[in-house]
Parts: sequence; structure tokens; C-alpha cells
Amino acid sequence: MKKLPVLFLMAVFLLAGCETNPLSKSAQQCQSGLKKANEELNFAKAKGFSGTVEYTKAATLLTGAAIQYEFGKYPNCINKVERARKFIKYSQVKK
Repeated sequence: MKKLPVLFLMAVFLLAGCETNPLSKSAQQCQSGLKKANEELNFAKAKGFSGTVEYTKAATLLTGAAIQYEFGKYPNCINKVERARKFIKYSQVKK
């Protein structure tokens, strides 16, 4: 009966280790998303959209996503990248 808690803890640590693996699929998705979003952000800046509120929100989200990537919080990073890319698109919509 004492082995059950030990096995449970081992399983938790194993699963937690998979989430923070820099070679995992989510880590690669986060990294490629960050690269693409930063390219889009630079393009928006070159087109003169850097003064918009959406652009500022996107830049802030990408900064947060980069921090999440460094700490191995890849699902959070992916979420922030997706939200930032939406703001980048909105920044370029003529109002």
C-alpha cells in the first residue's frame, strides 16, 4: 500500500518533465510561433502600425510569451503567441 503514493509521485514528475522538455512538440510550436509573430510584428512596424493599441498589446504579449518559453511554460507561450498574432492582424485593419 505504501508503494501507491510513491508511484503516483513518480508519474507526476514524469509528466511534468515532458511538459518542460525543450525538444517537445509544444516547445517547438512555441518557438516557431514566436519567430513568426515577431516577423509579423516587425512588418507591421515597418508599415507604420506601431502606434496602434493593438500593436502595443501584441508586443507585450510576445514579450510575455518569450519569458514563458524560457521558463518551459510552453502551453502559456503558445496561447500568448496566438493572441498576439490576432492583435497584429487587428493593428493593420484600416479603421
